[in-house]
This record gives sequence, C-alpha cells and structure tokens, in this order.
Amino acid sequence: MTSTSWFTPFGVTLVLGSLNRPPENTSRGSQAPPVVVMGERDGIPFPALPPGILGDKCYEQKQYKNGLKFCKMILSNPKFAEHGETLAMKGLTLNCLGRKEEAYEFVRKGLRNDVKSHVCWHVYGLLQRSDKKYDEAIKCYRNALKLDKDNLQILRDLSLLQIQMRDLEGYRVSSLKMRSLYSRYNLKTLEFRMKLVPPNKIDYEYSELILYQNQVMREADLFQESLDHIEAYGKQICDKLLVDEIKGEMLLKLGRLKEASEVFKNLIDRNAENWYYYEGLEKALQLSSLGPFLPHGTLEERIQVYEEISKQHPRAISPRRLPLNLVPGEKFRELMDKFLRVNFSKGCPPLFTTLKSLYYNTEKVSIIQELVINYEASLKTCEFFNSYENGEREPPTTLLWVRYFLAQHFDKLGQYSLALDYTNVAIASTPTLIELFYIKARIYKHIGNLKEAAKWMDEAQSLDTADRFINSKCAKYLLRANMVKEAEEMCSKFTREGTSAMDNLNEMQCMWFQTECISAYQRLGKYGDALKKCHEVERHFFEITDDQFDFHTYCMRKMTLRAYVDLLRLEDILRRHAFYFKAARSAIEIYLKLYDNPLTNENKQQEINSENLSAKELKKMLSKQRRAQKKAKLEEERKHAERERQQKNPKKKRDEEEEEATGLKEEFIPERLERVENPLEEAIKFLIPLKNLVADNIDTHLLAFEIYFRKGKFLLMLQSVKRAFAINSNNPWLHECLIKFSKSVSNHSNLPDIVNQVLSQEMQKIFVNKDLESFNEDFLKHNATSLQHLLSGAKMMYFLDKSRQEKAIAIATRLDETIKDKNVKILTKVSEALLDGSLGKCRPQYEEYRAACHRRFPLTPAFLPAASQADSLSAALNHTAVRYDVLANEM
Repeated sequence: MTSTSWFTPFGVTLVLGSLNRPPENTSRGSQAPPVVVMGERDGIPFPALPPGILGDKCYEQKQYKNGLKFCKMILSNPKFAEHGETLAMKGLTLNCLGRKEEAYEFVRKGLRNDVKSHVCWHVYGLLQRSDKKYDEAIKCYRNALKLDKDNLQILRDLSLLQIQMRDLEGYRVSSLKMRSLYSRYNLKTLEFRMKLVPPNKIDYEYSELILYQNQVMREADLFQESLDHIEAYGKQICDKLLVDEIKGEMLLKLGRLKEASEVFKNLIDRNAENWYYYEGLEKALQLSSLGPFLPHGTLEERIQVYEEISKQHPRAISPRRLPLNLVPGEKFRELMDKFLRVNFSKGCPPLFTTLKSLYYNTEKVSIIQELVINYEASLKTCEFFNSYENGEREPPTTLLWVRYFLAQHFDKLGQYSLALDYTNVAIASTPTLIELFYIKARIYKHIGNLKEAAKWMDEAQSLDTADRFINSKCAKYLLRANMVKEAEEMCSKFTREGTSAMDNLNEMQCMWFQTECISAYQRLGKYGDALKKCHEVERHFFEITDDQFDFHTYCMRKMTLRAYVDLLRLEDILRRHAFYFKAARSAIEIYLKLYDNPLTNENKQQEINSENLSAKELKKMLSKQRRAQKKAKLEEERKHAERERQQKNPKKKRDEEEEEATGLKEEFIPERLERVENPLEEAIKFLIPLKNLVADNIDTHLLAFEIYFRKGKFLLMLQSVKRAFAINSNNPWLHECLIKFSKSVSNHSNLPDIVNQVLSQEMQKIFVNKDLESFNEDFLKHNATSLQHLLSGAKMMYFLDKSRQEKAIAIATRLDETIKDKNVKILTKVSEALLDGSLGKCRPQYEEYRAACHRRFPLTPAFLPAASQADSLSAALNHTAVRYDVLANEM
C-alpha cells in the first residue's frame, strides 16, 4: 500500500505508511498517530485524515472542543498515550479554552516525552506567545529551528516576534533565510517585478512599491535619484497628488527653483487652502525669509503673489489670511478690514480660530479690536459696517457674528465680564444658536467657575441632542466640575444599550473620557478609582502595541509598505501620546501622595472615629453604612442577573471566555490599587516609558526626582535634575527640586566618598559656588515679574529659614501691575499654598489675599468667601444680568 501524507499547520509533512502498520524507525514517545479508516469506495477501504491532523485543523478553525476529542482518540490508545506532539497540541487547545494551567502541564509533558520534536518546541513557543512572553517564545522557536532549520512556518513566526520586539538584526537574518527558501517557489524580487509590469498599467500594489522605494531614497538624501525615479515611474503611480508634492520638494532641495515654482503653482490650483504649498512657492520664488535661498523678496512682492492667487481663487481663504502674518501697521488694517467684512457678512463661526494665531502681536490685537468694536456700533445704528457707507444693508446675522467674535476676543484677553456681556446680548437676540452657549461655557471655564460652565454646556447640548461633538464636550465639562455620574449619563446617549456607559467607553478605548475621569477622581480624593482609570489607559496602550502583531503579515501581503513603516514608527513612540502622559503623570502623583500619606484601614478608622462621635453623629454614620451596604447588595444582584443573561446567550458567553483566555482583561479593584504595599515601585512602572520616550518634557524628570527623592537615590536624583536643568534651567518646579536636593545632600554625611565627590562636582556646576539662600535670592530677582516663579521662590525662602515667613508671604501674594501672569490658575495656586502649609500657618493673610483676588475675578468660586459663597455668586450673576439688560435695551 502506498504511503499517504498531509501538510500540518506547523510546516511538517506527516508521511503515513501502510494502513496495517505504523511507519518504521519511530523513536520512543514520538510514534506517528494511527490512521482512521472512514469507509470504503468501490470495495476498497480509504483513509481519512488521522486524528492528529484533524486536531490541527480544528485548532486552526477554532473548533477547540472537537480538537480535544481527536487528541483524546489518539491518547486513549495505549501505544500512543505518551505521544509528545499530541500532548502538546492538546495543551495548546486547552489554552484556547482558558484552561491555562492544564495547557502548560500538557505542553511541558509533551516536550519532556519528545524533546527533539520541533513541533513540541513550536507549540511551546505558541503558548508563550499567547501569554505575551515574547522573549521566551523566541527562545522556543530558535530551539525548534535547531531541529528543523528549513521550516518556513517556524521561521515566519520567529520573524514576526523579532519585528514585534524590534530585534532588527535577528529579523534581517530570518528574512534572508526565508527568502532563500522561498526562491524555490519563484518568489520575485522588487526589481524583477518592476520589469514585468507594463509601463502604462496602473496597479495599486505596484504603485505602493514604487512610492516606498522613493521614500527610501528621500530619507537617504538621494534627491536627484528620487526625482529621476519619480519621473520615470510617475505614470504608474496611483496617487498623482503625492507625485507632484515629491517633485516640488526634490526640486527645491536641488535648487531648481523655476521648475519648483511651477509645480507649487499647480498644486495651489488643486488645493488653494494648503499652507504647505504657499510656503513651498515662497521658497521657490525666493520670497520667504524662512527659505535658504538669497536674495529674499520684498514684502510688496510677497503680497503681490498672494493677491494674484486670490484673484484666481476668489473663494479661497488662505491667500487672504496668510498675508496678515506678514504686514504691519496700516497695511494690516486695510487687509484685515477686507478679511473681516467678508467673513462677517457670510457668517463664518470659526473666524476667531482662524485669526487666533495673530494674538501674540499686541499692535495687531489693538487694530482688530478697534475694527470690530466700530463694526458693532455702526451695525446697531445703521446696519452698515461704517455709518458713511451706502448700498445694500447688512443682514441681522452680521451683527450676531460680530458679537460672537467680540465675546471670543475679550475672553482671549482675559476680560471675562465684557466677554459675557456680548455673549448674553447675542443670546437674547438668537437664543437657538448653539455656538453662543458653547462660548459662554468656555468663558465660565476660563473664569474658574466650572459648575456654571457645565450648566451652560448642558444648555448647548439640549439644543441638539443628536450632536455627538457637543455631547462629548458637555461630558468633558461635567467631569471638570467633578460631576462624574452626570457625565456618564450624558455619554450614555451615544453608547451601547444594555451596558454601563463607563464600561462601554473603556471597551471603545475612549481615552479623553478616561483621562478626564482620572483628574476628577484625583480632585475628589478617590484615589482607587483614579488609579483604576490610569491602569485602564495603560492597558489600552499595551493593547495597541500588541495589536500591531496582526499587521506584520497583513501589510506585507497587501504591499502597503509605506503605511507599514509609519505604523512601526508610531508604535515605537506610542507612549509619547498626550493621553498616556496625562494618565502616567496622575498615577505617579497619586502614588507619591499615597506614599506620603498611606491610607489607614477603613474598619479601624471607623472604630476610632465612633469612639469620639456623639449619639446623633454615630446614628448618622451607621445610617450611611447601611445605605452603602444596600447599594453593594443591589450591585451584586445586578451582576448576578447579568451573569444569568450571559448564560442564556451562549455566543456572548463564548466571546467573553475567549477574552478571558487572553489574560488581558483582569479587573482593577480600586480598594486594592490605593492600598498597594510599595507605591513608589508602582510609580516607577509608569515613569519608565516617560523617561524613554518623553525625555524632552521637563515634567518627566521632575516626576522622576520626586520618586527618587523619597527612595533616597542620590545619583538618580542628580541625573533627574541635570536632565531637567538642560531643558529649562529657570523652571519654578525645578528650582524647588534643586534646593530640596542640595539640602538633602548636606543632611546626609554618611554617603560614600565617591558619591560625595560626584555630587559636589556636579552641583557646583549648577549652583556656581553660591549658598542656597543666595541662589534663591537670585532666582527671585531674575523672575520679579512672574508670579509662579515668585511663589516657588517664596516657598523655598520659608523652607530654608522659617523666620522669614512674613517676607515669603509678601513675595508670593504680590498683585501689583508689574506682575504679568495674574490669571485665575496662578492666583488659585497661590491661594492653595497659603492653606497647605508650604508657607506656614497664614490664615489671616489668606483671607486678605482671597478678598483681593475676588475683587479682580468676582465670578471665580475659589475666591468667594466661604460663609457667603452662595450669596456672592448670586450677586455676581445678578450684576452680569443687569449689564446684559442694559446692553439688550441698546439693541
């Protein structure tokens, strides 16, 4: 009888001999599984696939229970009860069913029984890979390759893990090995394939190959070669716009300016709103001061270019907006007047956003303010932009958009009362315009009245409940007002029905919501809940990193090589994202706080408190405990009902079992998170990605200093302050860290000599032989107009010498006209410093300072008197309402 063979998913060809006997020369523990006779055809018995192969197929098709049955068929035969490869496959199948401990037991047993089987090593690697133990999986694959060096499947799996772990040298070796093996099957190289494609044929995959090749040339600074290449193959590239952009860029690099200018003019004709094209055109025409070419053109020449483009594209905004960056004085007034009138007449809500980048220039801000205020006055009286004009009158909406602009303008300048006045008048005339309520909420946010801001954003949301953007904004404002439950209810309008909005947002990796939740919980002192969200965000980034595994083969198969390279580069710097930084920073701050003030045992604390409570207070506390117990019971009943529903829905239950099997969906319990044994070690876990990827942010190194300061690691403290000093030597937080560091070093006289030598040598470079008091005085003198710097200097003055408390408080509470940063945020920080003890006990000074801040910002709750907060807020709102009525009567 001739032998029968099958190709397994591990790249192994199983050859089975006669139906009546096993193949010869089989070693102990690795005998081939028996063949199952399934029936007869024309009186001749024919074999089906053996159970081992069927088990493999069931594994590939995720029919894990059937796979276990076939494994059992083999292992139930006494001759094959210790068959290593079948035991390994059984373990791999059990792992997919979530039975991880049994899986490892069977796979290890199979490996012991047949340690020279590449299949067993391969399966062990797959098991390690499923647990995200990629380093261990690579070792297993290497062992498998020692036993079967030309196995393509193992090489493929090894190369995928190597690129996932960025073992680029190992990946190169594995790829070359696969290429040499694939050459037997006529695998075509890039150059060979390029010769096969007809010159005029357009094929997407081929187009991507050409663009990837050109990208490599550009990144290697082979500008001429890149230009020649794109011109030779330009007709076969699908993305014609990118072809022109590459040509323009390369021509600029090569100094062929006339040709480059023609390319950029054509690009502007295609898209007259792209600022990058205008920058390229200016460089090509030798007009831009940003370009490397001389001589530069005059201002008049640059303006003339934009005027010509504007005539060709009269509806385009960019050729009329960009000259506003260039011109000063009266020319700016002339161009700005034209620009504003057109946009106010047609009603352009993002007009202020378009012009906001000009607000660094005080002269231009004054001109804008003068123009728009004159528009408002004239439109109220005669419906023209100027009273001396004739012709067609402006529609009523023009005045509305003028007031909308003025509200944003004065909000930007910090004149919040005036901004509210214009907003209220606009709302009185058009109470259905969402943008007006939106800007009113923003003004209250800048004032520091977050609850009022949330109220008006909720009003905006009520005008269009189907708008997801305004819904998300409303939820964010509610979270900033610490109204977490209300924010969750707001988001539930757009989340999946039948599940908690919080859980659904976590499932969707909605990190803007989670980072805002972290800050809200942190302000509320719910550190366990905040840490839970921090770990959830960290898990999202882990999952994003892990998800790239699927794209290593997909992008190669689809030949999207440029997108693949971009993906790899993104993944390499993924944790530089602002969401991760915000979550990591909050986690570190919370762990530092938990280290400084560990949470006591709740039960013991209640016992201690109950001894000192009156009968009425004790009754109130017990009532609160009963409510909490009742709430917990209801939550448990809800979870029980949910489990019953899952049992009735087997598909959902199976999906959740598969999720559980991945090992990623562990529950984060707030009570455990906020009572960790070593908070500093937990903080370091969040710090390490920041040190590796966000080293250019000074806060990374200052957070590192705070951790190492508490751990007493002097050399690591020195490393942190040196790196921070190199980024910004005048940072106020850094100044505090430097003085605390120097003071701590002087207080530890038992440090090793070599450590003392390094510390004294490096600190001398920073302090320049000054004592701490002189260093602090120089800092105060150098930053005499910055309130946040003065606050840090005052804190350190009191830290170094408690007898100078009065002077330190006087420095921190300065509000004279020379101070530049007298905004709500900085003033609130000073108020908190007067209460938290960093300037000592200073309650009378705090009340005096609070009253001064209240006069400056009457609507900010942080500066309201504690006893009459509600009355003061009502009075402030009434004051605004009176001014609003006066302006409304002037309409």
